[in-house]
Amino acid sequence: MMNINVVAVGKIRERYIRDAIDEYVKRLRPYCRLNIIEVAEQQAPQELSKADVESVKIKEGRAILEHIKSNEYIIALAIEGAMMSSERLAGYILDLMISGHSSITFIIGGSLGLSSEVLARADMLLSFSPMTFPHQLMRLILLEQVYRCFKINSGEPYHK
Repeated sequence: MMNINVVAVGKIRERYIRDAIDEYVKRLRPYCRLNIIEVAEQQAPQELSKADVESVKIKEGRAILEHIKSNEYIIALAIEGAMMSSERLAGYILDLMISGHSSITFIIGGSLGLSSEVLARADMLLSFSPMTFPHQLMRLILLEQVYRCFKINSGEPYHK
């Protein structure tokens, strides 16, 4: 069974988002072993210099990298990443499974994005849209798409 890890910066504060995430965690159980790891979001003043932004990203990035093992295939969510349809992402994940990757880790950065160190460690950069989404909501969107990928790859119906 495939291992899917999600390493995400910050906690989910809104109950309605937590409830929706819990629903997708439950739906994913038959398809994979899902592990969600939250790393602390760095506190920063409202007005940040470029150096402050980089410092926050570096600290969050180090915390993320502590949870990554060498045998994991890393997909970092980044606005500059590749965009693909749900069907194409499902095929990509299926190809990873067929080629022997048993553990895929998705990384969701904080509100300032991911450090260059995390981006460099990623095997793939994935973008869901050129728009910016709150990182808490992105976790829900990611889990829905991972679930959709497993449904597609299993030949099971799923609403379009």
